[in-house]
Amino acid sequence: QVQLVESGGGLVQAGGSLRLSCAASGSIFSVWTMAWYRQAPGTQRELVAYITRGENTIYTDSVKGRFTISRDNAKKTMYLQMNSLKPEDTAVYYCNLISRELPWGQGTQVTVSS
Repeated sequence: QVQLVESGGGLVQAGGSLRLSCAASGSIFSVWTMAWYRQAPGTQRELVAYITRGENTIYTDSVKGRFTISRDNAKKTMYLQMNSLKPEDTAVYYCNLISRELPWGQGTQVTVSS
């Protein structure tokens, strides 16, 4: 069964940066459209960004120009470089297929202090 493991979260001051990683098992990682999601307390999980097999990328408006999604198919790993972080970016960050059909991992907590 495919497993997703997120890492790289932490506590950072507003304006700071973090780089999240999503490691996936599964031999067909390279063909998946992968996505980052986040969920703040009391809110629904929302799509942050996704990257296609051809490395086309899409971002939600609130992170455009600040976040960069990328992937390394040889390492079966996806990344999210987060710059100019804001307190409203505070959430648990998850990765999954754009279809959300894989089991969710535990996520990684990102906390941005003002």
